[in-house]
Amino acid sequence: MARTGILIETENNGVKDTSLGVLTAAAGQEIYALVLDTDPSAVKDKLAEYGADKIIGIKIGSGSPDLAAHALAAAIKEYDLTALLGTASTEGKDLFARLAALMDQPLVSDCVAVTLDDKIVKKSHFSGKTIANLKVNGSLFLCTIRPNVIEPIAAPANGEILEFTAGVEDPGLVKILEIKKGDGGKIDLTEAPVIVTGGRAIKAAENYKMLEECAAKIGAAVGASRAAVDAGYAPHSMQVGQTGKTVSPKLYIACGVSGAVQHFAGMKTSKVIVAINEDKDAPIFTKCDYGIVGDIFEVIPALTEKL
Repeated sequence: MARTGILIETENNGVKDTSLGVLTAAAGQEIYALVLDTDPSAVKDKLAEYGADKIIGIKIGSGSPDLAAHALAAAIKEYDLTALLGTASTEGKDLFARLAALMDQPLVSDCVAVTLDDKIVKKSHFSGKTIANLKVNGSLFLCTIRPNVIEPIAAPANGEILEFTAGVEDPGLVKILEIKKGDGGKIDLTEAPVIVTGGRAIKAAENYKMLEECAAKIGAAVGASRAAVDAGYAPHSMQVGQTGKTVSPKLYIACGVSGAVQHFAGMKTSKVIVAINEDKDAPIFTKCDYGIVGDIFEVIPALTEKL
């Protein structure tokens, strides 16, 4: 049985739900869960529940992302891993790109499905109009998977904790001077299970408060269309679409979003799409599972009250 590594992302000493989906993607393999800068015993039960045979704690500390890449490379060699999977998050994309360059191996990022035995992945192309099947020929299979695209399925395993010391030094290519965190307490769009997005029809930045109140009732993140961002109603960090963030929530509620192909490319893998628009001919109604023809300033407050 091939040994597959999974880079586990954690938050507040807990495993992110998006990493559980990556564990499920590796079902049928001997799974080694690699945990950076988190006590492996704190996440043992959750990782074992979703299929981790071995759990390896790797201490990085305040080093650079290049140091983390070197530590991951050392773990891959130590445990003779044939593949390493991770989440296509900000952290995952950064670390996997550095690791691929360091180990001179091909990398496929933001995949929507993976077949490990055949080293084949599925990726969305051409604004989501087609799905490409790509076969990777490198000796090490490196792949990041789009958050929430694979539903986590429990598969109890041993979850044995292994001691590992990387024994690597920071190459000094990057020096972190300061970390500034914004939007404290807000859910990351790319990892959110539910998203409420406002389009041009939101009319003003202050009207996003209406969407935030609705989102708070269901633990959702709030996004924006490019039209809303270009109009100055929301920052680019909230933008969903081809030139913004690609998301795959369980539920996507589009409020006053027309449904242009560029926006649809960024959220088409959502499990359920609900559209609210007063224009009955808006393209979004041809792409949604449920549609409400109506004024968002009437529908959203009523929805919030019901929730």
